[in-house]
Amino acid sequence: MTMLIIADDLSGAADCAIGFASAGLHTVVTLDPLSPVADAQVIAADTDTRRLSPSQAAAHTTAAFNALSKPGQRLYKKIDSTLRGNWAAEVAALQRMAGLAIVAPAFPATGRTLHNGRVLVNGEPLESTDTWKLENFDRPADVDAMLVAAGLRTAQLGIETLRGNSDALARHILAVADGGVQALIVDAHTAEDLRQLAQVTAHLDLPLFWVGSGGLAREIAKLPDFFQPGSSVTGEQYPAEPSPVANLILVGSLSDVSGRQCAMLKERGGVSELTVPPALLRQGPSHADWKSWQARIGQALDRADLLLRIGRDLAFDPLEGAQLSTMLAELVEPHFAKVGGLIATGGETARAMLSAVGIGSLQLLTEIEAGVAFGRPINSRHGHCPGVITKAGAFGTDHALYAAWLHLRNAVEPVDVNAHQSHVYESKGSSTS
Repeated sequence: MTMLIIADDLSGAADCAIGFASAGLHTVVTLDPLSPVADAQVIAADTDTRRLSPSQAAAHTTAAFNALSKPGQRLYKKIDSTLRGNWAAEVAALQRMAGLAIVAPAFPATGRTLHNGRVLVNGEPLESTDTWKLENFDRPADVDAMLVAAGLRTAQLGIETLRGNSDALARHILAVADGGVQALIVDAHTAEDLRQLAQVTAHLDLPLFWVGSGGLAREIAKLPDFFQPGSSVTGEQYPAEPSPVANLILVGSLSDVSGRQCAMLKERGGVSELTVPPALLRQGPSHADWKSWQARIGQALDRADLLLRIGRDLAFDPLEGAQLSTMLAELVEPHFAKVGGLIATGGETARAMLSAVGIGSLQLLTEIEAGVAFGRPINSRHGHCPGVITKAGAFGTDHALYAAWLHLRNAVEPVDVNAHQSHVYESKGSSTS
């Protein structure tokens, strides 16, 4: 059995696929969804459709499915756990080819749950979060309404039914499909809820595909005997001492979550920081200060690890994220050979940087904390293949960036004996309990 994951951004593709890599499966993330990937048991394709129109996103998603699908393969449509992007149009496009959509965006390990068909973030309605207000201030976060607007016939599966008898749950899903439902929206509050859903749906004699975030994906990856173990994914290990080349932490996200993560990284890691003015990135190489900024970045990487962030000003527009990320990557590109390890926060930021240096795919190796994935480039334009860690912007604990940085440095966090609780990260990036 193999798995095809279709995602709309790079960090999402990685955080969804990392559960399969952690289960011992040969897992590859590709930035080119139209090119075949040899030998991988799990392929996660980034279609980069989050900023497109719904019709364009649907067309790109269909093209990726047609290019990468093969006999005996299961399909997982990765969507953002906070419902960003054109996910409903993409699900509708896939449903015509793949059958019943099992829609479960919950990711309890990161505080995202689904109750009565509505997303909650740490127990609060999604609409009340800064992430939603930033890009979706004029529409409700209603899973059912979004799918209906995309042309699908829907039904909802409540938590009581999900937690009931497994055989009864299977019969219920089959009956829903027989009744003409095209998308079944599933409430889930815990990892155990998602595990029950994975166990039942994986063995149904029914054309279906899964629609969710990294939460449901990791429960599917854990199913016994569903996948055969693949080749070793241990990968090249970092040397015992920190590499003499610098680690680069790129942060394109402006979320409060990313801000707190950067603050902890600077406080505990002593990492130097540069914040690039958005006006510079909007104008690009024609800006009077472009070359001086490029020189500053190179000089900083000559000295130590660098946290490089996109600033914010009064002209900020959330739709300009891709442009700003592309220009940020162009600033860094001449100095990329100095980078021994890359951490990229935000899918657009990660894609822009990897594309700028000709890295088209990553083999995923391990998970640092929930949804924070570490991998190695399979190839690059100049043969330079540093370790790469990706993380969605409004995602992860306050500790996430610091933990990722420790992983790249093959370091262990110092233990504060006076703290009520300490978090120790081993060199292989295991997460806290």
